[in-house]
Amino acid sequence: MEKSWKEAIKRVLRESDSPLHYTEISEQILSRGYYETEGATPAATVGAQLTASIKHDGEKSPFIRVGKGIFALKNVTQTTLPVSKSEKKLPIETEVSDSIIRSFGMYWQRDLVVWRNDPKLFGKQQSSSKPIDFGKQKGIYILYDHHAVIYAGRSIDRPLGKRLFEHTIDRLGSRWNRFSWFGLLEATDDGSLEEVPFNNSLASIIGTLEALLIEALEPPQNRKRGDDFSAIEYIQSIDPELREREIQNTLRSIEQKMRGGS
Repeated sequence: MEKSWKEAIKRVLRESDSPLHYTEISEQILSRGYYETEGATPAATVGAQLTASIKHDGEKSPFIRVGKGIFALKNVTQTTLPVSKSEKKLPIETEVSDSIIRSFGMYWQRDLVVWRNDPKLFGKQQSSSKPIDFGKQKGIYILYDHHAVIYAGRSIDRPLGKRLFEHTIDRLGSRWNRFSWFGLLEATDDGSLEEVPFNNSLASIIGTLEALLIEALEPPQNRKRGDDFSAIEYIQSIDPELREREIQNTLRSIEQKMRGGS
């Protein structure tokens, strides 16, 4: 195990045959056991480590940016993957996210949530990272009947969890079993959500909207995610209350079988 994020990043890039996106770097670090963390946003941490090294260490940094969110080691990249002039002109501060959408979840399952007036919506950056409750998130959401879109809405005055709960008891209550969401609040490493200032250009906002539509609707002629969609995707995590219920039901079932066999 490496002693720091930086050393773990270098190890992953050294072992890779090609440059990697910072989210892929963080996933490989954790899955290979190169570094351990209890933080909730390992991908964001890796992105911040890379951008800070390039910004503050300058020529001494071992890393180089070869695309939006994509990095490699200098001694590998310089001879095979030169950085274009347009890439060099981009401000390093925009590296991790210049999107108004900060995080999102795709096709989450309705039955993995305990629905109440103020539900918890748990998600993880990666399978081994700390879960975050996105119930207080604000933004846009989509309801599906399996993969067919049936409703799109916004959660601004009322948070995401509450808005979704309302759809479990209104006219749509029996018509959806999955949902996607696109959030404006930033997820922090301690698992909380916070507002961030928006200083986006019109071009950036339009690019984000285009990318959001591509991500949500998956048009067959769009072969890749929109270029300006740099938000981090979170995978759904089952509500611990549901998991506890499953354990208790299993124990009761075992106990009943034991009684019946005695």
